[in-house]
Amino acid sequence: MEKPKFLVIQTAFIGDVILATGVLEKLHAHFPGAQIDFMVRKGNESLLKNHPFLHKTWVWNKSDGKYKNLLKLTKAIRKEKYDYAINVQRFANSGFVTAFSKAKTKIGFDKNPWSRWFNIAVEHQINNGMHEVERNQKLIESITDSVAENPVLYPSATDFEKVSEYKQEPFICLAPASVWFTKQMPKEKWIEQIQTTPFQGNIYIIGAPSDADLADEIIARGNRGKVFNLCGKLNLLQSAALMKDAAMNYVNDSAPMHLASSVDAKTTAIFCSTIPEFGFGPLAGESHVVEIKEKLACRPCGLHGKKACPEGHFDCGNKLEMEQLHAVLE
Repeated sequence: MEKPKFLVIQTAFIGDVILATGVLEKLHAHFPGAQIDFMVRKGNESLLKNHPFLHKTWVWNKSDGKYKNLLKLTKAIRKEKYDYAINVQRFANSGFVTAFSKAKTKIGFDKNPWSRWFNIAVEHQINNGMHEVERNQKLIESITDSVAENPVLYPSATDFEKVSEYKQEPFICLAPASVWFTKQMPKEKWIEQIQTTPFQGNIYIIGAPSDADLADEIIARGNRGKVFNLCGKLNLLQSAALMKDAAMNYVNDSAPMHLASSVDAKTTAIFCSTIPEFGFGPLAGESHVVEIKEKLACRPCGLHGKKACPEGHFDCGNKLEMEQLHAVLE
């Protein structure tokens, strides 16, 4: 099969989509002439803009007529007659699309509720030190090899031009926000970081528009010059283009960490309630992990972040030491 047609499905969050691009890289390397399509949830398609070998992006609108749109999308996908449908998720909706895709070979994880209708159901293991890109690679190991590819995004020349004004002198980036409270280093710690950092260049705080107020407070209370709020001013690919040339990017266990990985940007990843052993750590060539040195009986408190600390103390965040953050700049 010289030019097979592939459909890769990942309709979860930003970070999950970024990590799944490693599958696209691997398929393209082994099947250079293949048609590779990707299915994502609405809002994440912008990550794939400018992708050099992605043929089509299927977009599932989950916020307006969720299941009606899923059925409509599945019918359209069936007409494509894919050779392979590769589902990197464990959840029912994506499993439904895979099972009814009419692909010749349907591949997914055994934990997916629809896995009995897959041709190949791969065992899904977590908390064993295996990175997510390695787990995803297991899905296509039988048609490629056992070596995982890192995720890659492709900011355009226009994206790099957009952020060029911020690169006139050395800089670091901070991404202090997270959807989950327990994945986010406490606000007071970010304030302490900018107050005590030995770095003398510019500091850019990046994030979504909804993170702007947090950034403003960090800047105001930090009371340090040369700190700038870029939250909401850059899209995802522009943020990646900026991060690529930073002296360091400080990120939580959240989407900005994976953005940094996708452009091989220097990364210091801060883990509070979650742990790198779950398999979602940084992948850049220069990567550092910062986490509490003390062993806590309550950590990790779950695979995903929580809205509040179950124990009420949030020691995994509050007891992080600034020396760990500053040491990576030496």
